[in-house]
Amino acid sequence: MSSSCTGLSRVLVAVATALVSAASSCPQAWGPPGVQYGQSGRSMTLCCPGVTAGAPVSWSRDGETRLLQGPDSGLGHELVLALADSTDEGTYICRTLDGALGGMVTLQLGYPPARPIVSCRAADYENFSCTWSPSQVSGLPTRYLTSYRKKTVPGADGQRVSPSTGPWPCPQDPPGATRCVVHGAEFWSQYRINVTEVNPLGASTRLLDVSLQSILRPDPPQGLRVESVPGYPRRLRASWMYPASWPRQPHFLLKFRLQYRPVQHPAWSMVEPAGLEEVITDAVAGLPHAVRVSARDFLDAGTWSAWSPEAWGTPSTGPLPKEIPAGGKPYTQPKEKPQMDSPAPPRPSLLPDPRPLDHRDPLEQMAVLASLGIFSCLGLAAGALALGLWLRLKPDGKDGHQKPGFLAPMIPVDKLPGAPNL
Repeated sequence: MSSSCTGLSRVLVAVATALVSAASSCPQAWGPPGVQYGQSGRSMTLCCPGVTAGAPVSWSRDGETRLLQGPDSGLGHELVLALADSTDEGTYICRTLDGALGGMVTLQLGYPPARPIVSCRAADYENFSCTWSPSQVSGLPTRYLTSYRKKTVPGADGQRVSPSTGPWPCPQDPPGATRCVVHGAEFWSQYRINVTEVNPLGASTRLLDVSLQSILRPDPPQGLRVESVPGYPRRLRASWMYPASWPRQPHFLLKFRLQYRPVQHPAWSMVEPAGLEEVITDAVAGLPHAVRVSARDFLDAGTWSAWSPEAWGTPSTGPLPKEIPAGGKPYTQPKEKPQMDSPAPPRPSLLPDPRPLDHRDPLEQMAVLASLGIFSCLGLAAGALALGLWLRLKPDGKDGHQKPGFLAPMIPVDKLPGAPNL
């Protein structure tokens, strides 16, 4: 019962406030003192700020001697402008019957607020921000009220939303900016954002439902570097780092995609690296290349980040480098005389091998070859058996008499037709 009374009292207060505002022909000041706001194309009523309500005054435009309205108009301290437009904007002066200055009013016209355009984005899995812009320029001083609450799924018994779900204010960062930030959000929860545009002619609200996993879009990777690989004229090594805004946790990782192209070519090639670096193996020798990289949640939540700033690199054109030890002289392997009795194992080279590496296991190769040999023998044996059976069963086409088949020797001679009985 108490909750019903509280709700009814709130409704009555709102109605009373609306009635008071409607009954007041001169609206309260909104913004700097002495400025009055109105809507273009509507009638406006100006009030002389320095006199008692109802006292007769005369009105004129600032810088003009012609009276717009005399004290005998019967409108007291008010000035009515029918269908005000941009030509009516400016400063108006009101004077009392004795010619004393009653006050000055500056008229500024505009439009009521419209529902703002709101979008939200999460740069990590703990915080998100929302930005907005007006869908219609009002031409009047405007401010925004921002709040949010966590959405809950109502139960079967229609339970009311608990107080722990908000609403809470969404702080604008910095104050007065068209951006607010929600800290400490839950990754699997849904939120309702409320952005209300307010100006002297009214207010308009936009509600937006968001979930953190759907608006997740990391910042671009940082520290992109592109280096040549000495001795390899078609290779470039690119490396980068996680964006600083992404917390490094083992259960929330990022995956990456990398694009590269020679600077003279408009088309990009793309690969998806497995870590924080990638070796490009098909670069064009002698040409500088542009490289960029973007990031996304490892489990494909949200969308890809924007591309990082491009970094440039040119493949190496020199020969393979030689390892130089600490002494400063390049190492040369001493020549040894070959010994036929006990050949010494060759000393491993310190130079990189330019030939492609074969990562296959020798035992695996031998097993594959043995399997192929066994299957080949079985195939040949099956083919020989099939050929022998076909030759046995093939009829003789030279005379009309058919030779007995391979089952003839198994039939007793005394059972053959025409054989004498012994």
